[in-house]
Amino acid sequence: MRLFVGLGNPGSRYEGSRHNIGFMAVDAIARRHAFSPWRRRFQGETSEGTLEGERVVLLKPTTYMNESGRAVGEAAHFFKLGVGDIVVVHDELDLPPAKLRVKTGGGHAGHNGLRSISSHVGNDYRRVRLGIGHPGVKDIVHAYVLNDFAKAERPWVEALCEAVADNAGLLAADRDSAFQNKVHLAMQAKGFAGEDS
Repeated sequence: MRLFVGLGNPGSRYEGSRHNIGFMAVDAIARRHAFSPWRRRFQGETSEGTLEGERVVLLKPTTYMNESGRAVGEAAHFFKLGVGDIVVVHDELDLPPAKLRVKTGGGHAGHNGLRSISSHVGNDYRRVRLGIGHPGVKDIVHAYVLNDFAKAERPWVEALCEAVADNAGLLAADRDSAFQNKVHLAMQAKGFAGEDS
């Protein structure tokens, strides 16, 4: 069994914000693979389904980003999951827009959602890092991540979330590098090659 956690903030105010791309990606997985309707539990919302024969629970913490670990810890405890069964999908300032990288463990690089999760379940969970780019000035990072994606950014955001959803079975099967490669190729095919391809 796998727990796929999408990070974001609850409420309509934050719905389209850069910080919420994790929510957007797991929403796309639920739609694409006809998962169960979302329901409230574990201080969040969950939806369940099967990918590549593996039971997968999607979780969107509704604790606000800085307390995401409370929801993740509760769900992991309930399902008796090891840290290696947890996949966290989140926004990444240090990657160019439309880029995706998967890694296991590592620091939180100032990301309060990751900091909170690490404090509750340990550090060695898998991370799907969705590039949102950096505003270039540290002082405006907070406002940047909480603001909505610009209209011009929405095509790549939707394409990235769709590519994640289309290939989510590879993540469930622990084929992280194949997943990363397939998403990269899908984004290239749609004309979103990114800056460092």
